[in-house]
Amino acid sequence: MPMGAFERDPADWLKRLSPDEWIQAALGEVRRAEAAYAHGDARGGAAGVKRAAGMALNAALIVEPDEAWGRSYVDHVQALSRDARAPQAVRDACRTVLDARGPSGEVILLRTPRTAEVALEAARDVIAHAWAVVKRHEPLS
Repeated sequence: MPMGAFERDPADWLKRLSPDEWIQAALGEVRRAEAAYAHGDARGGAAGVKRAAGMALNAALIVEPDEAWGRSYVDHVQALSRDARAPQAVRDACRTVLDARGPSGEVILLRTPRTAEVALEAARDVIAHAWAVVKRHEPLS
């Protein structure tokens, strides 16, 4: 879909933002996840990286619709993690995003600053992939 063909639809869950706006929203969300991790909020950081990756994939869905990706952010990331058309590095990044966890129940997870950085970098990789998909559909200037 050429980017000039995008028509905003405030009533549509996907087209309420343009592809570029979804990418910007994803970048803002990854910044919030980074801040959450920096303040020791692993649960907020983990949720943020998943939201960031999923928001960016909304942008890709606008230009390359795929009903198999579902509607939720996590559905999108799960689907891309299994999509053989995507580069292996992107599928791996999706799995890393999906593996991001906050504290839960009686299980104690040992975390280091590196744990958070791995999740954040994986989310950034998914965002970069979505951005590349969107740009691939823009007309050459």
